[in-house]
Amino acid sequence: MTPRTWLEARVDRARGRLLPWAPVCLGTGVGWYFLLRSEPSFGGWILLGLLTLLGAALAWRFWHGLGPVFLGLALISGGMVLAGAKAGSLAAPKLGFRYYGAVEGRVVIIDRSQSDAVRLTLDQVRLDGLPPSETPRRVRVSLHGQQGWIAPEPGLRVAMTAHLSAPQGPVEPGGFDFQRMAWFRQIGAVGYTRVPVLALAPAAEGRAGLAIHRLRMSIAAWVRATMPGEPGAFAAAIMTGDRSRMGQETLAALRGSNLAHLLAISGLHMGLLTGFVFAALRLLLAAVPHAALRWPTKKIAALVAMGAGAFYLALSGGNVATERAFIMVAAMFTAVLFDRRALSIRSVALAALIVLVLHPQALVEPGFQMSFSATTALVAVFGLLRDWEGWQAPRWARPVLAVVISSVVAGAATAPFAAAQFNQVSHFGLIANLLSVPLMGAFVMPLAVITALLAPFGLAWLPLAGMEPAIRWILGVAAQVSSMEGAIGHVITPMAGVVPAIALGGLILILWQGRGRVIGFGPLALGFVLWNLSERPDLLVSNSGGLIGVMTAEGRVLNKPRGEGFAARSWLENDGAPVEQAEAFARAGFDGEKGDLRIVLNGQLVAHLSGRGAAGRVGQACAEGAVVILAGEAEAPAGCTVWDRKALAVTGPLAIYATEAGWRVVATREVSGDRIWTR
Repeated sequence: MTPRTWLEARVDRARGRLLPWAPVCLGTGVGWYFLLRSEPSFGGWILLGLLTLLGAALAWRFWHGLGPVFLGLALISGGMVLAGAKAGSLAAPKLGFRYYGAVEGRVVIIDRSQSDAVRLTLDQVRLDGLPPSETPRRVRVSLHGQQGWIAPEPGLRVAMTAHLSAPQGPVEPGGFDFQRMAWFRQIGAVGYTRVPVLALAPAAEGRAGLAIHRLRMSIAAWVRATMPGEPGAFAAAIMTGDRSRMGQETLAALRGSNLAHLLAISGLHMGLLTGFVFAALRLLLAAVPHAALRWPTKKIAALVAMGAGAFYLALSGGNVATERAFIMVAAMFTAVLFDRRALSIRSVALAALIVLVLHPQALVEPGFQMSFSATTALVAVFGLLRDWEGWQAPRWARPVLAVVISSVVAGAATAPFAAAQFNQVSHFGLIANLLSVPLMGAFVMPLAVITALLAPFGLAWLPLAGMEPAIRWILGVAAQVSSMEGAIGHVITPMAGVVPAIALGGLILILWQGRGRVIGFGPLALGFVLWNLSERPDLLVSNSGGLIGVMTAEGRVLNKPRGEGFAARSWLENDGAPVEQAEAFARAGFDGEKGDLRIVLNGQLVAHLSGRGAAGRVGQACAEGAVVILAGEAEAPAGCTVWDRKALAVTGPLAIYATEAGWRVVATREVSGDRIWTR
């Protein structure tokens, strides 16, 4: 048997089960686009487009042979074209300098920063002295200082005096790329203001989703007034997406117990809400003989459930995670309309295809990775259990067993992605979810639906009263579990190939048919081995040169207790040791006085100079044979290596590894490459 006939035979046996591989191929192409170090040339894009068309044509011509293989190759090249086209279509001006002055714009998004400050995203922006062709399409401003002169809402046109700068790239090579995220959100400048924000024109003139926002805010305020305290804030968050009144201690407890996903309006909430609407309406119609005998009750229930999901999507603010969740449930209910099995790998694949076509950049975001990994694993496992002919649990125990299996499978499927993205693992998260998720499904979300139904009759307080004990239980579980000794573990950021290897291994195990699926254990094991071999830089240098961090036996030592806090926090989190910046500063490691520090790294003296007169001390440090890191600008003496602010503006933050062969210096700009969002 020739390789071609063997491959054709394999493809022929797999026919009818190949759709789930379509988003894998498309996602592979999208992923390759984001891994490129430079944008393809015009000729390169033409070649990729021709390869896509050629693959599609060959797939059509040889469909009964190797057609699916050609289609997969077409999807891979098409994924690169799709991602590139999306990135190019969002091109907008970026601020090229530090700006301080008047800012005017229309509010389109209201959220909160990591420091819990209100944050406004503005469009229709005006900046003093900048022509419209150079003005960013959107800017994002955090509100500090004494505010309260306006009530922010979408459509409101505001004015302020703000500090703005271009979105910054990663704080270390391979780190989180805010610059890329801002590009796909068309945010060309970010900053803050410490002066009061003033209203220029009412929100009614600007609109921008004003009606939905006001409905959200009124519902959230009413829920909090009816159910005071943290339970009311929790209820408002899951019903409208408004977390503004959630206390920081409560949020920390939910994160520490791996229950923070209960607040995010995503797959769980959308599934519980639409599932309850579908089941309740179908049961109600079945109780009416005329409807049960003559109407397609299942399809009617599916349509109404989709409508409820669409309303929930709008009410929650329509963020990407909720949109992704709605696409998933819509795909499943569409399968019901066409008399197909709703919970199937095909439905999940269809949803993934739609999300990737609409938002190819979602592939590199944790929400996409975690939601689709959990959903795919759950559908696969429950599909196996559905066909299981061995021991069956007693009927009364099946709901409990289903919850246990769901929590274990979803937790195992999402754990690698969550740990890689957030550098922490909740050791007792399974316990917390087993004690909380059933209440969300059995009480909280159904009562939220009943609240909406009874609101026009003035009886919504009844289901809210029933919801409160369940929410108090969930918050109590979060507080108890997160306070347990060893509740949270921390891991270092893995090297670049780890997450793709783990994802590929898991997909092969789930999607491959037959005994060949054991191949998936290879990349899965490789991913975890590479993670275990991942190492952190011995020296990190910020793009300003003002912050450096040296790895010691005690942990990373920072040169200052505050300032450049985002970079410091990110470095320590990526180390798997997220202590406070002041604690990292207090560790032993540097010699010398403030502004003139020394450390020996693999036999090489490193001098960090900052403060007044730092440039004048470069010559002395070079005479000592030191490599100089300068928080300022200076000419480098002959034969001396000086990384000053000017040099770091070219390289970006540096990661330095001390090896037996000498130093290995990795520049962020080298890793990030010459991409459309870095220019």
